[in-house]
Amino acid sequence: MQVILGSDAIHRPLTGIGRYALELARHLRELPEVQRLDFFSMGRWQTWQDLLACEQPVASMPGPANASLPKTLRSVLAGNALAVRAYGALSPTLYGWRLRNRADALFHAPNYFLPPHPGPCVATIHDLSHVWHPQFHPQVRVDFMNRALPQTLKRADFLITDAESVKQEVIRHFAWPEDKIAAVPLGVDPIYRPREASEVQDVLNAWGLVYEAYTLFVGTVEPRKNLTTLLTAYEQLPEKLRMQWPLVIAGNEGWNSKEIHSRMERAATQGWLRYLSFVPQTQLPMLYAGARLFAYPSVYEGFGLPPLEAMACGVPVVCSNVSSLPEVVGDVALGFSPTDVQGLYTALTQGLEDESWRSQAKSAGCERSQNFNWQHCATNVLKIYAHCLRQINR
Repeated sequence: MQVILGSDAIHRPLTGIGRYALELARHLRELPEVQRLDFFSMGRWQTWQDLLACEQPVASMPGPANASLPKTLRSVLAGNALAVRAYGALSPTLYGWRLRNRADALFHAPNYFLPPHPGPCVATIHDLSHVWHPQFHPQVRVDFMNRALPQTLKRADFLITDAESVKQEVIRHFAWPEDKIAAVPLGVDPIYRPREASEVQDVLNAWGLVYEAYTLFVGTVEPRKNLTTLLTAYEQLPEKLRMQWPLVIAGNEGWNSKEIHSRMERAATQGWLRYLSFVPQTQLPMLYAGARLFAYPSVYEGFGLPPLEAMACGVPVVCSNVSSLPEVVGDVALGFSPTDVQGLYTALTQGLEDESWRSQAKSAGCERSQNFNWQHCATNVLKIYAHCLRQINR
């Protein structure tokens, strides 16, 4: 089997889709059925070493002084409507020309968009947030998704989603054949595991944090993550709780987040919030494992890796009960509606103070997280490749 894996999502900072694509690449390389695996990004061929460079630490030492990543040309152009339209118009021709002699290979686009390819094609559709919640995206992104995703559906022989909920959304919204789509859950790296205070102390010291003395959120600071509701609920906690167990937010600044950052700055001034901005991938497992509680109030997710990583680290989780998130956390986390401030307040209070529930949630979370691993994900994706090839060769 020869496979071309789209690698355009594998770049710094490595987001959830980038992590998915990189872990697929890592594990597909190890499967004997894959005789050749090539990587294709933005019209260029990449090497495995190119992809690994995205995991290298940005700085040698942890801490706030090295926390920020500069905006790349790619991220700047993504916000320019003219640039995005030009890319959408020109890239299919360029990419199709580069792929014209590779009909022998199956092309998998792990980031929504399939270029013209003469061989079998598979695409991963992570979510339909641009359809159900367009207000959570820049208009230029929504317009691009609405133009480009139908082209992917025309080219695809098979679709993959990360969760059953998104699979059903794709079937309903696009009238997609049920026998040409499958949900393949993501995985969690073994580096996410429970750790004693001594194992994480150096990283926590660098960030000015104390073991099991903070509530953690990990994710891009943007409206879809619903941090406004989290800040409102946390602000209503008794002052003693807020000061004893402050809220720590780790994640890059995202689109339309000015108001959220203003509220975060006020909370930081009051002493009950810390904003770490970007945290290197090498330090995230320590940051998770050192937390007392993990909070994830997102309005919509295609999967939700952060709650899974937190559970794997033995950290109790409070999590919104919408979209794919119940598939990830099951009955392990305390759930709430993302619009229910009181529900989140109640979950936070129990998550911080109820030692009986906390003990149960720690062990149950670790156990549940073992059901998700990247090797199983890659193996199931490989089965889909084989199925596509059999269907086409009939």
